[in-house]
Amino acid sequence: MASSLHLRPIQFVDTPVDRDGEVARLAGGMLWFSAYEVIEDGHRRTVPIADLDTLLRDDRAARLHAAIIAPRAALTLGERTLRFDQPSVCGILNVTPDSFSDGGSVSDDPAAAASAGVAMAAAGAALIDVGGESTRPGAATVWEGDEIARVVPVIERLARAGTLVSIDTRKAAVMEAALAAGAAIVNDVAALLWDDRALDVVAKAGCPVVLMHSPDPAKGPHGGEGYRDVVVEVFDWLEARIAAVVAGGVARSRIIVDPGVGFGKSLADNLALMNALTIFHGLGCPVLLGASRKRMIGALSNEAPATERLGGSVALALTGVMAGAQLLRVHDVPETVQAMRVWRGLRDRALVGR
Repeated sequence: MASSLHLRPIQFVDTPVDRDGEVARLAGGMLWFSAYEVIEDGHRRTVPIADLDTLLRDDRAARLHAAIIAPRAALTLGERTLRFDQPSVCGILNVTPDSFSDGGSVSDDPAAAASAGVAMAAAGAALIDVGGESTRPGAATVWEGDEIARVVPVIERLARAGTLVSIDTRKAAVMEAALAAGAAIVNDVAALLWDDRALDVVAKAGCPVVLMHSPDPAKGPHGGEGYRDVVVEVFDWLEARIAAVVAGGVARSRIIVDPGVGFGKSLADNLALMNALTIFHGLGCPVLLGASRKRMIGALSNEAPATERLGGSVALALTGVMAGAQLLRVHDVPETVQAMRVWRGLRDRALVGR
């Protein structure tokens, strides 16, 4: 049974200068916090970092605290390094005719798709996420042969250009083909549960993997019957899934987690997850946030279509940055990178004092 105790870092401060013993550093990154919200048996209380000693007598609280403050080791992937001590942008490159946001724009032209990916990398994306199957609600399942034919020519071109690539797929055969073509990371919306071979493929390859939460990944990413406490339930699900994947042969240091904003969740659920993102650092893994152009933005902005959600996407990306998310998966790379660089400038100035 999952433990009922959870810790959410809160009360962030501008600088740790002259605050020894009063603040803790979040995941070895650029943020410091001065208290925890302790969630236990449905109740919430605030415990300042200065008063941690009593709280840390509980073994689970001590483990969560250690995971929250531990630096996330960089991933060395060939000649490229993906760092987690500061936020990075992951550019979305869909080579599908039916994606909810940009379907069809480069789906029939591998050279144009690769050129778009290289342009995102030049604009500041540390990683390009290539997908050949739409995961929008109601999308048809794509035969693995068609999916391979869509993504492999693009990945090969990107890899030759020196771009770091992840493959966005649920299918083991696609993972194998993409990794052979030069992809370095597997990003699976089903957390390696949709395809019975997926976990074995990732374990044998030794590659990093993104595990995303959805309510019933074996059936599809948009099922589910609701939540009593979406934040705690998503955390517990990811915690259990990490343990299973590690037991299956994947090093914990190669796991990235994604709370699955927009997948099998209501508007209220998505807002709750965004507001409580810092809790997921307790999993001890880098956190990926994929909220770009999601339906929640339209719901909050007069039903703006997916192509007109830039402002909301940047707002959610910055919310993620301010919660310590290490990877931001976005469609609009230049705009997000610019916003992140401004945030970084503000943080740099704060860290050296006023």
